[in-house]
Amino acid sequence: MRHGKKFNHLSRTASHRNAMLSNMAGSLILSKRITTTVAKAKALRKYVEPLLTKSKEDTTHNRRIVFSSLKNKEVLKELFDEVATKIANRPGGYTRIIKLGSRLGDDAEMALIELVDYNEMLLGGEDKKEKKTTRRSRRGGSSKSASTKSDSTAKEAKETKEEAPKKEDTPKAEAKTEEAPKAETKKAEAKKEDALKAEKKETKSEDKSDDKKEDE
Repeated sequence: MRHGKKFNHLSRTASHRNAMLSNMAGSLILSKRITTTVAKAKALRKYVEPLLTKSKEDTTHNRRIVFSSLKNKEVLKELFDEVATKIANRPGGYTRIIKLGSRLGDDAEMALIELVDYNEMLLGGEDKKEKKTTRRSRRGGSSKSASTKSDSTAKEAKETKEEAPKKEDTPKAEAKTEEAPKAETKKAEAKKEDALKAEKKETKSEDKSDDKKEDE
């Protein structure tokens, strides 16, 4: 009988299971994400997260403890040099399991296990949700700075409003300058027409006077 079964034995002996989890942990640290079955991913998460917590404090004692589990110098160097700095501000929960569906053949449930801080697509959404925290001094320095900022923004808004109508007036002035020569040309044409009419009247009067003289 299996009384008090607290973890999944994965149908393997203790030595086989420990060797498999050690290799999977090394692959996860080097590749940052691996694909495996859901059962193995959950067992790996319990195995690797305590090692990631140990790596935050870089001491000889912690390095020896982690090396006794991983048994790989390259993985140890990668963990303490790069991964530890990346997860320094995260208080646990270093891995994420994403289910991928069933595998062809034996229909086993597959999953992707990855290090949370190395998924840039999801980290972008988390950064937007984080709110900026600022310290407030008791002397009211923050209120003064906020008032000065609001005053400066109000001044800039007024300047932009004043500049806007000036820009609108420029086309009107250009239209006036264009209308001025047109009016002058119209006046000159009107004067020419008046002069032509006067000449015609004079010629007609002269013709009439000549006709009268001939009649006499």
